Amino acid sequence: MHQQGQVPLCLWRGARGEVLQTLNPTRILYLCHSIWFALQASNLKRFSTARGIKLIFMAVLHNRVSQVELKKLLYQETEHRTTISFYQYLAIDDPNKFRDDLYINLNTLNVFGRIYVAKEGINAQISVPDSQLDELRTYLYSIPTFDGLRLNIAIDDDGKSFWVLKIKVREKIVADGITDPSFSMERKGNYVNARQMNELLKDEETVVIDMRNHYEYEVGHFTRAIELPSDTFREQLPMAVDMMQDKKDKNIIMYCTGGIRCEKASAYMLHHGFNNVFHLEGGIINYAKQVNEAGIQSKFIGKNFVFDDRLGERITPDIIATCHQCGKPADTHTNCKNDGCHLLFIQCAECAATYDGCCSPECTTVYHLPLEAQKVLRKGIDKGQHIFNKARARVRPPIKNKV
Repeated sequence: MHQQGQVPLCLWRGARGEVLQTLNPTRILYLCHSIWFALQASNLKRFSTARGIKLIFMAVLHNRVSQVELKKLLYQETEHRTTISFYQYLAIDDPNKFRDDLYINLNTLNVFGRIYVAKEGINAQISVPDSQLDELRTYLYSIPTFDGLRLNIAIDDDGKSFWVLKIKVREKIVADGITDPSFSMERKGNYVNARQMNELLKDEETVVIDMRNHYEYEVGHFTRAIELPSDTFREQLPMAVDMMQDKKDKNIIMYCTGGIRCEKASAYMLHHGFNNVFHLEGGIINYAKQVNEAGIQSKFIGKNFVFDDRLGERITPDIIATCHQCGKPADTHTNCKNDGCHLLFIQCAECAATYDGCCSPECTTVYHLPLEAQKVLRKGIDKGQHIFNKARARVRPPIKNKV
């Protein structure tokens, strides 16, 4: 205990409890200030203060700034960004360590995006400043198992797809619901490129399966493609097997956005006794790139839904969907601006103006309430997977009549 009138001292102790240094309050504040700046400035694990005190710490390898502020900063950037997606099925022994190493290196390159890491591999959608693109390639290809990794470059890209870097460790890089221990990704369908895809489509006996969700299929798909009417990939896998039982000896092509779902689906079909299974290499994104480069006709019609802030990239001028509010041709996805709803739906420009970006008059009314009143109304609401879906028997009521 210190006596009244004296400046209190803090004892800086070592790992064994020994006194290393005594610190007064001013010194403590200075030390805390130094640590805070070190943590905010970098992901270094060692740092020395100006007073000679050496600190060793583990940096927090995730974002610490609000989403609103980060998005604002993104739109203030003057350098263009390139949106890229990639995936790889490979064995990762320590996903957490892999994740941390990846975060440190990508954060250094000012990469934004969403990445999932699991023992079965990696699934990534990112954006990188154009000036760092070559360095990104160099880094990724320096990882032994990533040598030759295919990077899908976005087609219709304004560079504003992501505004923060998030890397999460998950059980699977794509949720599949597969519990059969004998299932393996080592045996999968044959890749087809854009030319091969078009050739196979000339055969009327070829079966084409879209392994995406309804809201993706709705705005764009390959000619003659079969939609699997389900909300989730885990439901689609057994559904595809059941629906194709009488077509086991036909050529079956599976496709998706970037290749990750259809590659696993092709392995699942082979596992269940199908013979001639193919999957589109690099998905729709790579197909569109190859079609443009080769100057051949695109058999994919419409828009490719993407899982970033763009919500879609145009492949052909065709608009094959309709506005969910008025029924006019439209293929622009949006989320209802009412934060208590956030329904994903298709809205034309006219309805966007009429409903102020909301899905119904009721949501428009809520959207115009003071923020505090909106927060009260949102309490206890579980939006779940809130998607307008006309594909299933359990069709939701038209959103213009939604309460």
